[in-house]
Amino acid sequence: MRIAPSILAADLADLTSALTVCSEGGADYVHLDVMDGHFVPNLTFGAPVIQAIAEHTDIPLDIHLMVSNPEALLDEYLAAQPAMVSVHWEASVHLDRLLARIRDAGSQAGAVLNPATPVEVLADILPSLDFVLLMSVNPGFAGQPFLPYVLEKSRRLAAMIRDRGLDVAIELDGGVGRGNMAAVAAGGVEIAVAGSAVYGAVDPAAAIGELRRIAQEEMA
Repeated sequence: MRIAPSILAADLADLTSALTVCSEGGADYVHLDVMDGHFVPNLTFGAPVIQAIAEHTDIPLDIHLMVSNPEALLDEYLAAQPAMVSVHWEASVHLDRLLARIRDAGSQAGAVLNPATPVEVLADILPSLDFVLLMSVNPGFAGQPFLPYVLEKSRRLAAMIRDRGLDVAIELDGGVGRGNMAAVAAGGVEIAVAGSAVYGAVDPAAAIGELRRIAQEEMA
């Protein structure tokens, strides 16, 4: 299990400390939720902030674009040379074209599905994806409760990937923590985004390792 702490749940006035937590805890990625105040009601990291973060960490960046017009904004975020970039199926008119742009820039390309969007909508585009990000909360705010039915979606998606012999990772974002990490791992998830479970912990760096340990025990 790879762990991607979401710094949206950290102290946004002290992002340096948020990145230190990721480094000390052995995080696999730094997850960055980009919100535009339109596709979702909140407003978060602009491209200059992402670029500054990239210059202050060696941990690969995982950028999740929760924006209404990803076509217009994509290149600004690709300039930070993130490891992974995902765009919402619900917001992408030309998803195949966007995925190609992400890959051409050297990043892994992912599609994001809101909780109510069935995984079957990705059937035709699945071979063009490096990963799928399943939202287990309705996007827009940190700290929301986990939606358990998304684990059934994850199992269906894992079966689709396996049956077609594809190399597509499943990422899950929203409400992930110690109480459900074993179920998340059992559902075929390979990358877990954790916000409040990390930055709300007494020892945030240790929380990253604890989440990984729970997942590894489930998969053993």
